[in-house]
Amino acid sequence: MSEPVNRFVLTACIAELEALRYTPAGVPALNLKLEHASSVTEAGQERQIKAVAKAVVIGTVAERLAKQATGSVWKFSGFMATPRNGKHIVFHIQEFLQD
Repeated sequence: MSEPVNRFVLTACIAELEALRYTPAGVPALNLKLEHASSVTEAGQERQIKAVAKAVVIGTVAERLAKQATGSVWKFSGFMATPRNGKHIVFHIQEFLQD
């Protein structure tokens, strides 16, 4: 049996950036909202896709992302997780590149 995989890649626009904060351990953290729009073929039909995702980024990547402009488009990669006491999944960004 193969190892479980939790890898998520999304090209999206930075819709909202909260202020850079620091965890109790002093690690930089940033909450943001991403917006995605595209078209895909599903069951033989062209479908317009729009999605909004809550995301978080930790560490030096958070410091880099905090400097980026709202409205800029990037290719984000990371994993999905449900926070403690949470009901919705959050995209944990581990890297981002200009798309």
